[in-house]
Amino acid sequence: MSSTDIEDSAPPVIAVVGPTAAGKSDLAVDLALRLGGPSAGAEVINADSMQLYRGMDIGTAKLPVAERRGIAHHLLGIWNVTETANVADHQRRARALIDRLRAAGDTPLLVGGSGLYIRGALDELEFPGTDPEVRSRLEAELAASGPAPLHARLAGRDPVAAEAILPTNGRRIVRALEVIELTGGPFTATLPEHTSRYPCVQIGLEVPRPELDARIEARVDRMWREGLVEEVRELTGHGLREGRTASRALGYAQVLRFLDGEYDDATARAETVRATRRFARRQDSWFRRDPRIHWLPYDAPDLTDRALRLVESAGAGAPGR
Repeated sequence: MSSTDIEDSAPPVIAVVGPTAAGKSDLAVDLALRLGGPSAGAEVINADSMQLYRGMDIGTAKLPVAERRGIAHHLLGIWNVTETANVADHQRRARALIDRLRAAGDTPLLVGGSGLYIRGALDELEFPGTDPEVRSRLEAELAASGPAPLHARLAGRDPVAAEAILPTNGRRIVRALEVIELTGGPFTATLPEHTSRYPCVQIGLEVPRPELDARIEARVDRMWREGLVEEVRELTGHGLREGRTASRALGYAQVLRFLDGEYDDATARAETVRATRRFARRQDSWFRRDPRIHWLPYDAPDLTDRALRLVESAGAGAPGR
C-alpha cells in the first residue's frame, strides 16, 4: 500500500531531529507513551545512519531495550558492519514501515540526526543512479590520495554539500562528486524543495552550543566507561576494518587508531569529542535550512507537552504542515 492509498484521517508522521546528544531518543519514547503506550499508538523508526549497524551500540548511543519502555523500535542493527551505508535502502524500509503504521492508525515516530535519511523517508525525494566507471575512478582516487583533496574539489563545486559532509567521510564525498558528474549540477540540486510525502510535524531539539559541547564530552566519557573500546575490539572480528562506512564512524575510527597504536587512550577520547562537536555543528546547519522544523528547547520542563501540542495541531492535515 502506498501513502496515497491511505485515507486522510491517518496519523501524521512525527520526526524528532537535531544534533547528537540533544535527547532525541528520550523525547521520542516519551511521545510514544503519551500517544498510546507500548500496546498501540506509536512506534519509533530509526533515522540515524550509524545505528543501522549491528553491534555498534555503545558508540552510536543506541537506546538500551530497558530504556525503550516497551515502545517498538525499528531499523536498529539491520546492517552488517562490512556493508556500505545506503540511504536509498533506508528510504525503502522506512517508507514501508510508515505506510504500514499509518494504515493501521498508528503514529510513526522518525528519530535521528542523519538529515538526508530523514528527508529520504519523509520527502518526495528520489536518489540519482550510479555509474560504475565514474564510481570506480573516484574510489581509486580516494584510495590513492585520501578524502582531503576530494573534499576540497567538492567544496569548489558544491560548497553547501561540502559543508554538510565530513571531510573524512570518503564514501559520501565520492557519492556527491559522482552525482555532480552524472547530473552536471551540484549535488544539492538533486535535493528538491522541502515537499513532504506525508502529513508530518518535525520537532527539532535546540541546545545552546556551550551546553551541547559539554553534553557531547559527557557522552563520550560515558561511552568509554560503558566499554566502547571493547565493543570496537569485538567488531574488528566481524569485519569492522573492512567496512567503508562503519570503520569511519565517530568514536569507532578513533578507537581503531588507538588499537593500532597511533593514539593513546586520552588522545582517542579527545579526538572523538572534537570530531563529534564538529559533526553536531554540521547537523544543526543542515536542519536549520528546513523551514518546517519547529524548534523547542531541549531542557524545557514541559518539553513533551509542547511537542504534543505541535502534533495535535498538525492532526492529519496536508503534507508539508
